[in-house]
Amino acid sequence: MSAIGIDIGLDLAGSGGGPDDISRRLESLPASSTLWRLVILLSLGGCFEVYDLFFTGYIAPGLNRSGLLTTTTVAFFGFSGMGAFVAATFTGLFIGTFFLGFLADRFGRRSIFTSALLCYSAATVTMACQSTSGGVLLWRLIAGIGIGVEIITIDAYITELVPSWMRGRAFAINQAIMFTAVPIVAALSWWLVPMAPLGIDGWRWVVLIGAAASMIIWILRLWVPESPLWLARRGRLAEAGQILRTLEAAGGAAHPVRAADVRPLRPSARAGYAELTRPPYFALVALFMVFNLCQAFGVYGFANWVPALLVQKGITVTKSLQYSFIIAFAYPIAPLMAASFADRFERKWIICGAAVAISLFGMAFAQLTQAPLLILCGVAITAANMTMSYAYHAYQTEVFPTAIRARAAGLVYSMSRVAATFSGFIVAYVLRELGVVGVFGLITATMAIVIVAIAVFGPNVRGKLLDA
Repeated sequence: MSAIGIDIGLDLAGSGGGPDDISRRLESLPASSTLWRLVILLSLGGCFEVYDLFFTGYIAPGLNRSGLLTTTTVAFFGFSGMGAFVAATFTGLFIGTFFLGFLADRFGRRSIFTSALLCYSAATVTMACQSTSGGVLLWRLIAGIGIGVEIITIDAYITELVPSWMRGRAFAINQAIMFTAVPIVAALSWWLVPMAPLGIDGWRWVVLIGAAASMIIWILRLWVPESPLWLARRGRLAEAGQILRTLEAAGGAAHPVRAADVRPLRPSARAGYAELTRPPYFALVALFMVFNLCQAFGVYGFANWVPALLVQKGITVTKSLQYSFIIAFAYPIAPLMAASFADRFERKWIICGAAVAISLFGMAFAQLTQAPLLILCGVAITAANMTMSYAYHAYQTEVFPTAIRARAAGLVYSMSRVAATFSGFIVAYVLRELGVVGVFGLITATMAIVIVAIAVFGPNVRGKLLDA
């Protein structure tokens, strides 16, 4: 029996069925309907994490009205305000990305994709039933852990299923589908937050609807295979080969790959966090840590505070939610538009261009008072944020090898969770002391750091094979 097993392994290796060949064959896959279907299914699973992330800002007026949390607090680290709710969310996300990113590397993309979302759903339902600020914050933190693991897993999953020449478009489509959750949660909040259907606070309905809908993940899981590159790295070559044969048969003719592009891959047996402290990965880890610390202020400093920023400019709560709902439509539309150029330019220059746009339109938003112009600037800021988002989600996963991809991406991405954790308190403080202009001054400063760091030190990745 053991001799048969040895013969099979030798046959797979000899016929080019090892990890090197798996990577080459993945790069050769055409943009078939089957491949796009997998991207769409994974993205639908990610809709629920986006829904959860973005209801933070939209249910804020409801949490305030119910007496659980206030918009600002006297103390900088006040645990009775919305800053604490934002901090609890991103503390959980930090734990999930920093400490638990290795789970997808160890147990596989498919199983963690499912279990992480179930963790989020259970914790979110429990949070919606709480009647004290402490209970809300505790279960919000636990839900954030599940979301943190889910985000990293989806990024690694898509990176390993699509070839480099279409990866930018795949991530743009992924973000467009995932962020359809934003106008949905904005619409539900606009409708439900000012009300109390059946005597239950409207914000609780918004939270429960998202948790209930996430159960669809069990159905989606049936059509999503494990990452063949991950399987190959774990020595499960027969399973990886079977999945690839299915993808190749569905796609027909393969996309051409030059033999010179196929290089030997680093063995994964000893790969782990220690790899990230040595060249060439340490420099990449440092770069993306700095980047993520700063980009979070541009994304969440605006997204989580849109209604509050509008209220601060003298707009009523109901109107602020209405305007936020209109702005939210930019979340899914912007990545769809960006898909047209996603693979035509280096990721680094797309990120830098988006950072410039966030700064310019942010300062305009701070100065304007007319509703149409505020909405227009809000849409432009959101579009720029989404362009940056799809680009860096692809960028920070494809620069690391398969064996440590999820944990590396989790490690660097966790820095955005650190920034976002404190951004809740910082934005609340700046908003109180310096107003909306001060908030966008802070965002502009962080975007300047993003531009310098990525433009000077960011590697080129366009058209390169995974693990090359």
